[in-house]
Amino acid sequence: MVAQVEFWFEFASTYSYPAAHAVEAAAVARGVEVKWRSFLLGPIFAAQGWSDSPFNIYPAKGRYMWRDLARICAAQGLPLKKASQFPRGGLLAARIACRFANEPWVGEFVRRVYSANFADDADISSPFVIGKVLADMGQVPAPILQAAQAQETKDAFRAQAERAVQLGIIGAPSFVVDGEVFWGGDRLTQALDWACGKRDAVAL
Repeated sequence: MVAQVEFWFEFASTYSYPAAHAVEAAAVARGVEVKWRSFLLGPIFAAQGWSDSPFNIYPAKGRYMWRDLARICAAQGLPLKKASQFPRGGLLAARIACRFANEPWVGEFVRRVYSANFADDADISSPFVIGKVLADMGQVPAPILQAAQAQETKDAFRAQAERAVQLGIIGAPSFVVDGEVFWGGDRLTQALDWACGKRDAVAL
């Protein structure tokens, strides 16, 4: 059986942008399969008493985040443009990623949506923007956008978001291997080690 890592991401998450561009190549190099898991941070933040991103609630933390993100993106060779609206709603794209999680093009879709948000400063809540992302990939946008609005898609996405809470995910990006949660893009190597059988941590 091929080892797997679940990549849990939210399209409004800044740190998920470079992680989304790194996870697949790093996993393939280790013989690990990536499972793409979109969700929303809003309910998780609300459970902690936050009505907005902590990067907006705490300005000093927000200033640090953007500078830190600039360093991370520069190291990965990724363009970065500070979003004129932050956070942006990514529900439509998240539902598409959920509905089509097993399609071979989903990884490219996720990366392109992140680039639209954080490199092009495009409004990823717009069906027009998401449709263009799909078209640029060679997909036919209309049936995919329609499927994203289907009740079964909404139900599946809601169930996936509930599973994120059940797993104990507290932020994005997160990597999950056999129920073990690794929070933050800098935990990718550790998560892949875990997927490959390096599991010598002591339970507390």
